[in-house]
This record gives sequence, structure tokens and C-alpha cells, in this order.
Amino acid sequence: MQRLLVALLAAFDAVIAAAVGLAVLLAPLTLLWTLAFGATADWGALWPLTGTLWGFGHGVPLDVTIPSELLVALAIPSAAANFIVSVTPLAFLLFTVLFAARSGARAAKAGAWLLGSLSGSAVFAIIAAGVALSSRLEAVQTSLPLAIILPSAVYLTGAVCGAVRIAWEDGDGGLLDRVHDIVDTWGDWTPVPAAIVRGTAFAVMGVTAAAAAAVALMTLFRGGEVVALFQASRVDALGATVMTLGQFAYLPTLIVWAASWIAGPGFAVGVGTAVSPAGTQLGVVPGIPILGLLPENSSIWMLIVVLIPIAAGAVAGWAVRSRLVWEGTPLTTLPRAVIAVGIGVVVAGVAAVAAVLVHGSMGPGRLVEIGPAPVPFALALGGEVLLGAAILLLSPRHRDELAEERTDRWNAEMAGVPTVDWATIDRAPEIAQTDAAGSTDDTAPLDDLGRFTVQDPSDQRD
Repeated sequence: MQRLLVALLAAFDAVIAAAVGLAVLLAPLTLLWTLAFGATADWGALWPLTGTLWGFGHGVPLDVTIPSELLVALAIPSAAANFIVSVTPLAFLLFTVLFAARSGARAAKAGAWLLGSLSGSAVFAIIAAGVALSSRLEAVQTSLPLAIILPSAVYLTGAVCGAVRIAWEDGDGGLLDRVHDIVDTWGDWTPVPAAIVRGTAFAVMGVTAAAAAAVALMTLFRGGEVVALFQASRVDALGATVMTLGQFAYLPTLIVWAASWIAGPGFAVGVGTAVSPAGTQLGVVPGIPILGLLPENSSIWMLIVVLIPIAAGAVAGWAVRSRLVWEGTPLTTLPRAVIAVGIGVVVAGVAAVAAVLVHGSMGPGRLVEIGPAPVPFALALGGEVLLGAAILLLSPRHRDELAEERTDRWNAEMAGVPTVDWATIDRAPEIAQTDAAGSTDDTAPLDDLGRFTVQDPSDQRD
């Protein structure tokens, strides 16, 4: 009954996650639809647009076809009538991942992490299939298999990651416990997998924080350019609201671009363009207000920012090394080197996945190439984090660390020695008076100095 309840609760979580994501799109679109078209609005197109954008937020590319009458009205070249939009607004994807991780963690605490993860992901896949089948647009097409697979994969990834994090620590009485038992037989290599995950988390969070700070600083220094582009767009309040909401959805995407800039390779905002610390080469940039944050030029001296990922790797190495010392498991050089390499490789994998999601096309012509290239970004960030982690993990141990090690070892040895209850000894005279007043407990007599003595069983007589 408990496993059935876990499966039902996980399925309910998946329904809530999908409903909230759709509602976040549907509510403002309904308001904008009403303000733009009034009572004569074609409400039949509202849901298909919502479902299409929801799939797009989970990585599903859009194949846009501009109608011929609109081409003539706006004097758009026929070559630009069809294009693909594939740069994902990561805000929706991150919401689904976090919600799924929370659901997976609850299933793990209930002792059925695998069932909960699979149940929630299956329900989310059914919802994604229903949304994809019921939200077909003529002007904006999506691949039906991708519209089902990608949202389901996003939810499954979040659920499994959240569940495994809890189940690995608390145990699950099944698969993970068996894997944990196998890892425990590795001797000095036992802490290596957990140390790699811990170091990766510190490194990714450090780089993400630095990238977010860079975006905030650019907003502070170049906010005027953003306002100027808003004014140049000459849109009314409704159009400005739509543009603002869309740019908020792309804010995490912009943070990944900033992370690629900090790592060194930078990113593109069109064919033949580059924005990196080594130099900035921009042609005609689309008049999207948020692109006003792009630096107009840069200097070779700005390559000093690559020290930030190295510092993030160093922090990761320090966190891992401190945890190993605290646990009393100082490792030899080879396991620590493997941990450093593992951190760099996993960070590179995370960077590659993020770059794939935020790199692609945003329109016709020069806009077919936007965002950071996955391979250079992954190699640069992984290598820099590896360098920082290796500096901390492979450096000689300081005498303070060795002293802490000896102290931990001494504490561990003393933990097996019987302890003395000093509070009881201080109350010895009081206990002795109680015994003299008629206590029947004579198993611990006192000597002349009021101290407890233990008689040898061989001295006792019948």
C-alpha cells in the first residue's frame, strides 16, 4: 500500500508541475489576448500557442513559417519566410527540473525512489503527449516525437537526481544499497565518487554565481542601452510587456552565455560574430533590448577573467579536501588526482549540455548561429576547473592539516576507551549519605576518600 501511495503522490507531483508551467504561460497570454483582440479574439489559437511555447521551453525546436500575406505586408524577403528557433529559454526547463527533483527526494524518503521517479515521469510524458497533440499550429511546427521525449527526459533527469541524492545517503534497501556496498569495498577509492559529485556541485555553483554577477554588472553599466533599444522598438505598453516577459524567460540562458564568456570561448550573436574576453566582433545585432548588455569592445587584458573558473575549481578542491580530512580519510596522490580529473570531466559535461540548449538559431539569415559553441565551452571550462581543483587537491599537506589529522585519529582511538562520569564522582559523598540512610544498593561501595571501588568477584564470599 505504501508503494502505491508513493506512486500516486509522484504522479500528482507531475500533474502539478505540468499544470503550473502551462498556467504561467496561459495566464499572461490570456490577458494579453484580451487586451490585444478584445471580444473578437480567436480563442481557438490561444491553447495551441501556449502548448507550443511550453514545449519550446523544454528544448523542443520551433519551425516557423511566415504566411505569404504577412511577407507582402511587412516587405520581408521570401528567403526569410521559413526559419528555425532553437535557443531554449531555460527558465521553464529549470522550473521543471527543480520541481521533479523535489518530488524524487520525497519518493526517496518514503523508500521507493525508483518507483516514484518512473511514475512521475510516465505521467509527465502522458501530459506532454496530450499537449503536443492538442497544440498544433500551422505557422509554428514542432516535431511530435521531440515534443514528447524532451519534456519527459527533463522531468526524469530532475526526479532521478533528486531521488539518488537522498537515497545514496539514507539508503534504499535495494539497488543503491548494493552499489554502495560495492563502493565500500574499494578501500582508499571509496570516497572518490562522492568527492567528485561534491566538488562538481561547488564548481558549477561558483561559475554560475560569477556569471550571474557579470550579468548584473552589465545591467548596471549598460542599462541605458537596454532602455534605448526599448524606446527604439516603438511598441506600446502591451508590446513592451510581452518583450519583458520573454526576456525574463531568457535570463538563465543569458547567464550561460556569460559563463562561456568568463571561461574564454565566448559566444556568437550571428554568423561571423564573436563576443569574448579576447575581443568583440559585432555586426548588425537584432534590436532586442536585452542584447544591449553586450559589450561593444574588449581588451586582451580581460582574459584575466579565466581566473574565475580556476578559482571555482580551487574552491571545489578545498571543499573536497576539507571533507576528507574531517572524515579522517586522507587519500594518497593517485585517488586525489582522479577526483580532480573527475570534477573537471563532469563540469565539462554539464557545460556541454547547457551549451547545447542555449546554442542554435533564433531567426533567418545571420541569426542561424547564436550562443556558445558546446565543444570549446566544455573543454575550456572543464580544463580551468580541473586546474584549480588539482592545485588544492595535489598540493603537499600543511602541518596544520597533519595536526588536525592526528587529532582526529587520537579522538577516534579515545572513543573506544570507557569514559568517567565526573558528575557522579562529584556527588559521591551525597550518594554515600543516601546509602547510609538505608539504601539497599551496595554494589558500588566507597573507600575512605569517598571514591567508588569495584570489588573483585574472587573476593566476594557467600
